[in-house]
Amino acid sequence: MDMGSAILIIGFAALVAAFLLLVIGLVYSELMNSDVPRGVANSWKLHMVHGLFVGIAVAGRILERLGICHQVTVTRWLTACLLTHSSPDSTGLRVNNRKFSEVPVRIYEPFTACDNLRRGLVYFHGGGWVLGCIDTADEVCRHIARKTETTVVSVGYRLAPEHRYPAQLDDCETATCHFLSVAEAEFRVDSSRVAVGGDSVGANLAAALCQRLARREDGHLPSPCAQVLIYPPLQMADFNLPSYQQNHAVPILFRGRMAFYFLQYLNGDMSVCQDVLEGNHVPSELRPRFQEWLSPSNLPPECLAGGYSEQPTPEYDGEVYHAIKSGLEPEVSPLLADDAIIQKTPPTFILTCEHDVLRDDGILYRKRLLDLGKDVTWQHVMDGFHGVLSFFDQGWLTFSSAGRVMDSVVDYIRTL
Repeated sequence: MDMGSAILIIGFAALVAAFLLLVIGLVYSELMNSDVPRGVANSWKLHMVHGLFVGIAVAGRILERLGICHQVTVTRWLTACLLTHSSPDSTGLRVNNRKFSEVPVRIYEPFTACDNLRRGLVYFHGGGWVLGCIDTADEVCRHIARKTETTVVSVGYRLAPEHRYPAQLDDCETATCHFLSVAEAEFRVDSSRVAVGGDSVGANLAAALCQRLARREDGHLPSPCAQVLIYPPLQMADFNLPSYQQNHAVPILFRGRMAFYFLQYLNGDMSVCQDVLEGNHVPSELRPRFQEWLSPSNLPPECLAGGYSEQPTPEYDGEVYHAIKSGLEPEVSPLLADDAIIQKTPPTFILTCEHDVLRDDGILYRKRLLDLGKDVTWQHVMDGFHGVLSFFDQGWLTFSSAGRVMDSVVDYIRTL
């Protein structure tokens, strides 16, 4: 080996070492800012998972700065690798990839004999409208289909930042309506027993879709028979609810990150993120109505036991409002819909986790539904955290609370 080659090898090794040290340093710094509560089961594992996700994000950011590839591309690919089984178990299922009116879907049909038409579930994955795909929801959908003998349709809706609101909701509507129109003829599914649901932003899309369909009510297709909402984000009017304060630094969803995802969904304008977190985007004339629905007094007393500090009235900024005003509309914030629309929505299953910034969104939506006489089933996982369902049956990444979340979902779907 000549001197020039040796210098190149040494230089490359030094560059790799510097890259790794930078990633490790940034990950360590991020971990020091996180807070894993004692009440979380397998807390050491959550620390590890958080470190993996931070490492993926940091590596993507560095590669983007170097002009090698886009951060979102790296994050999506590595996250999918982490949460996707290389050899999924298809026992008892027929699994097919198709397109419903150009929207990619994966259909899980049980093999078991059934004299009557089956029930159906249209499922929307989570991931902040930016991450996630049919593959990352694969294990969840397989398990639901197998254990409940339900035909499950998983929807691969378009993602931000390439596509903004309402593209994601439009795709979910398109796929759902297509399935409802062919359910009996093609899949032996009773179209009057088709529910919609999802986890995290997938639950947001399910709730928003039920309200959109309730507004139209054209009568050509049956409405969803239920909505299955697993730790849903349901409003972007108040990021200072007790659960946002108590769990602001609990992995894997920090308070600031939820505002980031909402903004990515809407338009990608991150310059207003801090204003949104402080509430400067809500017009004074809307605050009394929103306060009626979002007041911490509407929460069970135990939700306040972890601490809550009432914030001073935010200073309204009209420019910020106009930048994100669609985020206060019900199709982005279903919790802020009028009574008349919520009254038309189907029976609801809501699952919340104690250590989740979105805990109170689900609980407050439950109260609105109950106040209107709607049928609501609520499950609360005391040792759960946001995104825990993604770690169901994931080998060494599996969390015990993920199994309880899944059991609750399965038990509810069996009742439909």
